[in-house]
Formats: sequence, structure tokens, C-alpha cells
Amino acid sequence: MKQLCETKYLNQEKEEKIKLSKGTVTINIDGKEVEVKEGTTILEAAKKIGIDIPTLCYLKGINEVGDCRMCIVEVEGRRGFVTSCIQKAEEGMKVHTNTKEVQEARQVTLDLMLSNHAKDCLICTRSGNCELQSLAEKLNIRNIEFSGEMTKNEIDEKSPSIVREPSKCILCRRCVSTCKKVQEIGAIDCINRGFESSISTTYDCSLDDVDCTFCGQCIEACPTGALHEKESINEVWAKLKNPETYVVVQTAPAVRVAIGEEFGMPIGTNAKGKMVTALKRIGFDKVFDTNTGADFTIMEEANEFIERMQNGGILPMITSCSPGWVRFAEKNYGELLGHLSSCKSPHQMFGAIIKSYFAEKYGIEKEKICTVSVMPCVAKKYECARPEMEVDGLRDVDYVITTRELAKMIKQANINFTELEDSDFDNPMGEASGAGAIFGTTGGVMEAAIRTAVDTLENKSIDNIEYKEVRGEKGIKEATLNVAGKEIKIAVASGLSNARKIMEQIKVGKSPYHFIEIMACPGGCVMGGGQPIKSSKIRATVDVRKLRANSIYKIDEKSTIRKSHENPVIKQIYKEFLKKPGSKLAHKYLHTSYSQKSKYNIE
Repeated sequence: MKQLCETKYLNQEKEEKIKLSKGTVTINIDGKEVEVKEGTTILEAAKKIGIDIPTLCYLKGINEVGDCRMCIVEVEGRRGFVTSCIQKAEEGMKVHTNTKEVQEARQVTLDLMLSNHAKDCLICTRSGNCELQSLAEKLNIRNIEFSGEMTKNEIDEKSPSIVREPSKCILCRRCVSTCKKVQEIGAIDCINRGFESSISTTYDCSLDDVDCTFCGQCIEACPTGALHEKESINEVWAKLKNPETYVVVQTAPAVRVAIGEEFGMPIGTNAKGKMVTALKRIGFDKVFDTNTGADFTIMEEANEFIERMQNGGILPMITSCSPGWVRFAEKNYGELLGHLSSCKSPHQMFGAIIKSYFAEKYGIEKEKICTVSVMPCVAKKYECARPEMEVDGLRDVDYVITTRELAKMIKQANINFTELEDSDFDNPMGEASGAGAIFGTTGGVMEAAIRTAVDTLENKSIDNIEYKEVRGEKGIKEATLNVAGKEIKIAVASGLSNARKIMEQIKVGKSPYHFIEIMACPGGCVMGGGQPIKSSKIRATVDVRKLRANSIYKIDEKSTIRKSHENPVIKQIYKEFLKKPGSKLAHKYLHTSYSQKSKYNIE
């Protein structure tokens, strides 16, 4: 018997050593044992066995600070509560996630948050998709036990893109961490102390007056309605109801692979056909495809790159179709603006073409045309308002609405989106290439431009058109191409933290590249600040970027035309109107300029 006990003990000791050598620990959560890697938090361990622990401030890999105290649990042998999002699992731990004491503590914490929170849920932009609202429902909060003075902060709506409503802020700091850690901008932070604490900017100024780039990633991170886009829905409805106005709408490639999510469709569903039908039912006179505008951008951008390569122009040349990136460059690297392509972004080019070529060809008074762009990006609102974005006194684009705003308009019109039949974009501006479609994801602009540049330099059509080296989620991707006997080094940067790395290389004269694509939003337009907002739990478990990007690439794969210069609509408009890429008329309508801007506008 003694020998049997000793053998059992030695076996247990051996198993323990094996576990330690594997770098794993075993803990018990609510009666269930789970083995996880060392360093795993209790929150992640619980998730592995299907136990849900509520969170608010938690954002995986970005904001793991335990500030909100909603994820508290009890650990046997320890006094007080443990914050599960930061507490690492330890061998032999026994964790209880839902005791009476834990429930009561969470309710008190949530009650305190709600006591200093605006109660206008019915008219809040995030109603129905608010993590605070969902948690209050889950914890069955029916009364606010605590009452008293509320923090007084003014709404900041000076920016053309983003509105801040401090009364809806729960001080979770998810926006702060996103701005600091992901984008490395740091435009917002927590100011003041105690009851007066708030998330704001330098000297509590407007976002419009500090180094905010309007990328909108803070909106995507916010669990409530404290940050949201500046809506243009009412202005667009007014134009649609005006019989004297001819309203044309165009939609970006990333919108079609995300709009369905607002109506319960799977993430990444290509809902192009239903989206077009919905826009026509809403009442737009013409529904065009921004992918066609992207084809114009490629024609001009590829031509500009080749001219710089052959004539000693400024290299590396950097793409300029991301307005958040352009604002970042103007505020931080004014001395390097010559590296940016002078091309307008696709929707701005397309707006200029609609108010010139399209208007003249179809006998429509230019002054009566209103152009509306549906974009995955809140910075596009800023872009369309830039003074440079007009020709002969006419704005290229009059209004920008986000994917989320379009969904609201569809709901306002009482349209059952999921039951709609599919429709095609209107001609003559509805035909686009697969190259135009891949603009919606990181690396897409570069890949599309290279397809045209390579054909032009080689003076023949190249069959191999997929440049997979520039695809994927890596922050900086690079490749070397051998084209017409020349070596061309290209790079793709996604997210402003990576843009900074690229620009610092150029600043010190150590950039090895000839051509660079930069997108402000990590993952590109599919993850833009105007796209459907996903909760922290979805973001932690689903690769939203990959699903949307895959859908974009499928559009390209199924396209009959996969190179911008082979698009017959593009060929026709150059022949009838613009003459050739880089022409005098092309520069008038399709190109722009940039200027150095102060980081702060503080009086």
C-alpha cells in the first residue's frame, strides 16, 4: 500500500514537471478544469471553455487595463475580487465567476457608471449596438440607485468628421489606447482627476484643432456613443426631396462587403446587388461605382510613377488616396509632401468627372448635380470639404456618408434589405475592373497600380497579375519587382504607426523603395472608421478584416476585366474628354496639391 501511494505521488510529480516543461497551467473555473499556456489571463481561459465574463474597457491586445471592474471574479484563497482581464492564470487556481457577491459588485459598478451617463438611449446613434446598453440589459438594471450631480462637458462637433459627446463616455480608455498604441498619434487622453476626469485633447480643445487625423479608429473602439461620425443624412435627404437637384451617388468597394452586417448578414458578405437596389429605391437619380473612380486613379497614379521613374522625379512616390494619411503627412512631415502622388482619391476624381464629362454628355446642368459618396471612412468627410477639392467653383463631392449612415437611411426608408433583389450599377459609370475593387483592402492600391505600370513598361499584357507579397495583415509589406530590365522596390504600410516608420526612413535618406502605398486604417478601407462597429467580444474572436478582404479579392477574381487600363469606360472617357493620363485636362480634374499644416491650432 505504501509503495502504491509513493508510486502515485511520483506519477503526479512527473505529470506536474511535464506540465511545467510544456509551459502550461491548469485552473478550475466554475467547476470546469482548463489547461492553458502560461501567461494566459483568467478571462481568456474562461473563454476557452465557453464561460462568458462581462467586460467594458477590455479590447484584446490594445486595452487590457482592468479599469472598468466589470470582469471581476473570485479566486479561492484571495481577499477581495480579482480583475480577470489582467490576472494571469496560476497552477491550481479555483475561480468563481458568478457568485452572489460578484453579481452584486458588478451591478453596483455599472450603476455608478450609469448615474453619470446620458440617458438618451432612444435617440443615441449607438442604440441597439452599445456595449453599455447590452450589459445593463444582461445584468437586469432597471433602476439607477445612485443619483446626483453629473459631469458637465460640452459636445465637440467642430470637426468635419468626428463628434465627441463626453456625457456618454464611461472612461474606458479604449479610444485612448487605440489612438496611442495602434495609430501612435495620441490625440486624446484622460485629463483632470476624480469626478472631473474626462477623455479629451490638449487643453481640452476640439479634435479639429489638434493632431487628430480623423481616421475614426477611436469610433470603432468606443463601446458607447461618446464618439461617432458627423452625420450628413438629413442634408442628403433634403437634396433627394428637391426636384431641382440631380442627385448622384457612388459607393466605395469596401462598403459592399460590410453593409450587409448592419442587417444581420454574415461578416464579409458581398451585398452589392442589394445595396444598389436599396440606393435606387431611396431615390438617387444615378447609382455609380467608385471602383470606376479607382480605375481613373490607377491610370493617373501609374502614369505619374512612370514619369517620376524615367525623368528623375521625387522618389519614393507615395499613394495619396487615404485622407487620414494625407492629413497625418501634412501635420507631421510637411517637408516630405513632394513624395505624395498628386492624384486625388477615387471618389473625388469620380465626382469631378460626374460634374464635367457626365454632365456635358447627358445634358445635365452641372450646378444642379449633387454628388454623394458612400464611404467606409469618416476622414472622407474632411477630404470632400478641403478647399482643393473643387473645379471651376464646383465641389467634386458634396456629401460623404459612411456605411453606417447608409444603413440608417435604408432603415428610415423602411426597406427590407435582406429581401431585396439584386441590381446592377447604372451605366455608363457602372463598369469597373477588379483592380478598382481591391482598393478596399491594404495592398490593393499598390497591386492595382503595378498591374497597369508593369503592362505599360513592358509594352505588353502580363498574365501574372496577382502580387500576393503585398497582401495580408502584416503592418509593412515589401517586394522587389523586375520590370523591363529594372528593379523596382515597393512597400505597403497599413496604419499610421507603420506610416511613421516609413516616413522616418525617408526623412533620414534611408528608404530603399521606389513606390509606397500607405493607408491610415490598419487593414485598409475594409476596417475604416465608418464601417459597421463590432463589439470587443467579436473583435477578440473573429478576424473581421480577413473576412471582408477575402470578399474583396473574390470580386477581383470573378471580374472579366482585372486591369484598370483595360476598362472600356475608362478608355472612352480618355478618348472623348481627358485625352491621356497626365494631360492638362487630367491635371485639372483629377489631381490636387497638399500643404504643410500646423499640428495644433490653439489660441
